Amino acid sequence: MTVPNIALPDGTSIPQLGFGVFQVPPEDTAATVAQAFEAGYRHIDTAQMYGNEAGVGEAIRTSGLARDDLYVTTKLNNSFHRPDDARREIDASLEKLGLDQVDLFLIHWPLPTQYDGDFVQTWRALIEAQEAGKTRSIGVSNFQPAHLDRIVEETGVVPVVNQVEVHPFFTNEDVRAANQRHGVLTEAWSPIAKGKVMDDDTIGEIASLVGRTPAQVTLRWHVQRGDIVFPKSMNPDRMRQNFEIFDFELEPTHMSAIDELDRGEEGRTGPNPDTFDWIP
Repeated sequence: MTVPNIALPDGTSIPQLGFGVFQVPPEDTAATVAQAFEAGYRHIDTAQMYGNEAGVGEAIRTSGLARDDLYVTTKLNNSFHRPDDARREIDASLEKLGLDQVDLFLIHWPLPTQYDGDFVQTWRALIEAQEAGKTRSIGVSNFQPAHLDRIVEETGVVPVVNQVEVHPFFTNEDVRAANQRHGVLTEAWSPIAKGKVMDDDTIGEIASLVGRTPAQVTLRWHVQRGDIVFPKSMNPDRMRQNFEIFDFELEPTHMSAIDELDRGEEGRTGPNPDTFDWIP
């Protein structure tokens, strides 16, 4: 099964489906990513805060896969927003991953109430890293429309992606609209709402109709909306199921029914980026 590549605004492209390693224990990461490679995944999404970049790097080194066949994303830790810290830690990520260059480096959170509210300085550090060839592309994560507008207005450099919480119960339309306005692609974290889609009657009924699992139906909903997704599972069977979403389509009525599950802010499962201020 072939995963579509989506063109990014900087001329590169990204596989629409990837494998996320959020909350995968560091000691289990290499084996888990190796299983993901066996299932067919070639896009891996990690972060400094996950503490498992080294495991991802080990899996890459022992995979036998060509570097050009892989897409690797990592993200800047909230502790390192000052430019000098960001520069140092970008190099540290490359060392842990065992790579000369990642495909995509993101600011993990804007932290508007920290660092004097100056996340633009952090964005400039990523721009420098891209210019130095340490990352092919740069983007952001959890940026609200105002955050996105500000970095674009002050630097003229548009992120290729904005990785934000999106799932049927929190479709995050304001952010998706802001992304679209700037030509930024939406990456959906928590795409199956931390498993909550498994218990939803509407998604369950659609899954029965199309002969798929609720997770597959939800991931297919994302894909047909144009989102980039990277579900996480440490279960090899679920890894394979989550990968098998490109050989069927949802009808427009199915898509609309899932759209209607949106609960707005009440459906959010993670922190609100306007107030999230955690620095580890």
